[in-house]
Amino acid sequence: MNKVLIANDHAGLLGKETVKQTLDQMGIAYEDLGTNSEESVDYPDYAERVARRVAAGEAERGILVCGSGIGMQIAANKVPGIRAALAWNEETARLSREHNDANIVTIGSRTTPQEIIAQIIRAFLTTDFAAGRHTRRIEKIAKLEQYSNS
Repeated sequence: MNKVLIANDHAGLLGKETVKQTLDQMGIAYEDLGTNSEESVDYPDYAERVARRVAAGEAERGILVCGSGIGMQIAANKVPGIRAALAWNEETARLSREHNDANIVTIGSRTTPQEIIAQIIRAFLTTDFAAGRHTRRIEKIAKLEQYSNS
């Protein structure tokens, strides 16, 4: 994996620190696109930073952290080519990769214990897409993006 892009809003700052520690332990390079403060910011701005660059191929995967993970997921999925999945445990992170070929994982820092965040990151970054019947479904998602952009 070349590198991972990470970002958070103010509510996701603590969770992002756990993400960074986990990436360091795994020896995975990352770029932190902010924020680095608990001062209130708008999560769509940070989701867009990561999503556009992942969609452009500047990084293979992205990790977004906010209070619940939901806002980041919604915002990131507005960018064509992004399949952002909210994961709340190791299994949902693994399935997001195996079945959905998710390229961004979103996490709720206020709703997910820090030790579970580390498990989510490990599963998300070490699980491959299973392909097979799932490829057909990913292709259908890509077609939906084409319709919405025409």
